[in-house]
Amino acid sequence: MAGLAGVSHQTVSRVLNEPDTVRPATAERVHTAMRELGFTRNLAARSLVTQQTALLGVVWTGAQYLGPTSAVGGIEVAARAAGYSTLVGALEQFEQGALEDVLRNFRDRGVEGLVIVAPFERVADLARTHARGIPTVLVADAGPDAEFHVASVDQELGGRLGTRHLVERGCRRIVHLSGPLAWFDARARARGWRSTLDGAGLEVLPILEGDWSPDSGYALGLELVAGGELPDGILCGNDAMAVGLLAALRGAGVDVPGQVSVVGFDDLAGARYYSPPLTTVAQPFVELGRSAVELLVRAIEGAPPSVVRLTPELRIRSSVR
Repeated sequence: MAGLAGVSHQTVSRVLNEPDTVRPATAERVHTAMRELGFTRNLAARSLVTQQTALLGVVWTGAQYLGPTSAVGGIEVAARAAGYSTLVGALEQFEQGALEDVLRNFRDRGVEGLVIVAPFERVADLARTHARGIPTVLVADAGPDAEFHVASVDQELGGRLGTRHLVERGCRRIVHLSGPLAWFDARARARGWRSTLDGAGLEVLPILEGDWSPDSGYALGLELVAGGELPDGILCGNDAMAVGLLAALRGAGVDVPGQVSVVGFDDLAGARYYSPPLTTVAQPFVELGRSAVELLVRAIEGAPPSVVRLTPELRIRSSVR
């Protein structure tokens, strides 16, 4: 290859391992030679020499939910851009044994770092036990951590944004349909809802807890209709629950937003085409993935634990009067 490109073997090595040190014209000659010869890198052999695998492990539970899945997609894209490959361990539901197996497998494969999407405390606790010694980033709105870097979206702020919009548009009885309150995100969104109502001097009504699914949103909507006096505003834990809620209200002849205003969370693809188009709190999932990988690269380089907290954005549509 070096002969075909007209360069030394050392230059070929630098193109592969330190491309920033090689002039673009020289690097292009080497890459042309690689293509002509059908050259592919043997990463396993390289790792034996460098003791670096260029592998990152990504773990997440709740694989059927939009939030964790979108975050992982952003992580994988950002990892490739940073020169890493990813091994992904996806669990639909939390199972301690399965999660431990994934973490052990990643350790055996020699991952250089871990990104763990931790929806709730038990996942974070297992990470502290089984990821010890491996640079790790938690993707969780769990606050600072003594051991790990943390990347998150400010879920409490999101809860405040959605609730404040309802208050500003004249709603006075605002119910929160939350996700499972064992989840970091659900608890933080509920705190934002509650603090906004307190600040406005409004009654804090009981939380109705769902499971993030449209079915639970539908069931809770029927519960509200059967209860008699409807609230005039509803903050949903996510857009999927809002879909079910809207169907329940529509089936009961309740006008949205004429009688009840609804705000979702996540800005699910297609939320603008709901009936009515859904006002919702958008999360910057791509930026979250990029931030998690940037934190992990710093962790691999030995930086002390730090926190990156991103800002959600209210997307105003037609489901609030």
